[in-house]
Amino acid sequence: MIVMEDVERHQGSFQMKNISFSIPDGYICGLVGRNGAGKTTLMHLLLGLYRIGQGKLEIDGMHYPEQEKEIHDEIGTVLVEELFEGAYSLWENGMLYGAYYSKFKAKDYEDLLQEFQLEKKEKFRKLSKGQKLKCQFAFALACHPKYLFLDEPTANFDPQFRAAFLKKIQEFVMDGEHTVLLATHMTEDLDRLADYLIYLQEGQILYAGDMESFREKYRIVAGENYKIKLLGDSVLGIEQRQMGTRALVRHHKFREYDRELTVTYPSIEEFMYLYERKSRRIRT
Repeated sequence: MIVMEDVERHQGSFQMKNISFSIPDGYICGLVGRNGAGKTTLMHLLLGLYRIGQGKLEIDGMHYPEQEKEIHDEIGTVLVEELFEGAYSLWENGMLYGAYYSKFKAKDYEDLLQEFQLEKKEKFRKLSKGQKLKCQFAFALACHPKYLFLDEPTANFDPQFRAAFLKKIQEFVMDGEHTVLLATHMTEDLDRLADYLIYLQEGQILYAGDMESFREKYRIVAGENYKIKLLGDSVLGIEQRQMGTRALVRHHKFREYDRELTVTYPSIEEFMYLYERKSRRIRT
């Protein structure tokens, strides 16, 4: 389990404030937010690259910095930053860094490179951005971690490999003991795959919880403007268009809606778009 309680981190003028969530084992967790929301900072905190200013961070019952080596042994990463040595081949990089992971298996790494259509003798610097991320992913899986932390990998994958990648992470959590944290702008993948969602805005959590609760808590309501406004304080964000108005509303099981309103479950992208319209109105 991954736990954060009341975590704060000051990074220049940027602040992470009151960050609290608990991701159970066996979940695919989506990490979403616009650029600058704090996704990469949160990922770096979980990896121990940044230290928390205050609060609690616990990964599988372990803590930084006392158990940093043990934590890293349980985490496989795919980051935007290039983690491997450009002048070394893919195989040489695997052997170099694999020595730091107790469960790394060279044969698995070799098989995964072949499966991902990567030549193990190729120099890392000669790979495309997508190929470099594939190589990181192959290495991460070959380390047999309990957790995979993945920062925006899918945008650089071709459609065929993107499908294979998503299948791999589904298989990874299938036993109920492994966990994936996937930061991505491609929220349609999370609509289909995620069990848990963390939504960040300007260094604060706007939603952290399981996807079932997310779908029960919110609705998209579309129809005539005056009828939507009658929903009152439950309206979290609203968009007026020529063909009518739509809004994000806080839902509960006893709520009844006007028969002429169209009510649907929000996608993650719709939720973010309409919620942030509310945020912009408040600031202006």
